[in-house]
Amino acid sequence: MRLKVARPEQSRARKGAVESAAMRRRRYRCGHTRVAAGVAVRLDRTLAGAALLRTAMSRNQAEGGESMQTEKATLAAGCFWGVEATFRQIKGVVSATVGYTGGTLSNPTYQDVCGGDTGHAEALEIEYDPSQVSYGDLLDTFWKTHNPTTLNRQGPDTGSQYRSAVFFHTPEQQSAATASKDKLERSGQHRDPVVTEISAASEFYPAEDYHQRYFEKRGIAHCAT
Repeated sequence: MRLKVARPEQSRARKGAVESAAMRRRRYRCGHTRVAAGVAVRLDRTLAGAALLRTAMSRNQAEGGESMQTEKATLAAGCFWGVEATFRQIKGVVSATVGYTGGTLSNPTYQDVCGGDTGHAEALEIEYDPSQVSYGDLLDTFWKTHNPTTLNRQGPDTGSQYRSAVFFHTPEQQSAATASKDKLERSGQHRDPVVTEISAASEFYPAEDYHQRYFEKRGIAHCAT
């Protein structure tokens, strides 16, 4: 019987084919391992992120930290230093910023407004939480904070920049301000007519930094009279 002896080139070809198949299998396994590992890492990160989110949400709920919906009120009652100090004491007032509004000049300075030619009023922009204090409550404080019967004047301060004004941001605020003013006039609390201006809010320009928290920075309790 004659035995077939493989030629050297055929042996090498078969050997190469076997090695190539083995390498493909190794690459296939390694590739799937890398993909599986990558998926596992991404999954771990996703789960970790979800866990952190759940922890943060639980902490937020435990601390009563639901997102706060605030509203804005803008009032003018003479020199804004004392007005700011008064409203900062009210529970539910989140922030209070003194500034200038109701005028014609963009980005006015204190000196510009003091000249009385820009039409601005010294005003207070209030951000408040309506679940703790209502707009009506703020108006009640507003009427008590100043004399709304003196035109362009509060105490010794005279000029249109010291006028009494409510700058409303919504139709609801306009209605509330008008009703509150009418109620005050009917109460007979003041002998003279209430001259408070009720106008739509316009651009508000925060005053210079040294005006912010003026009384607090100087340890003053209230305006001198």
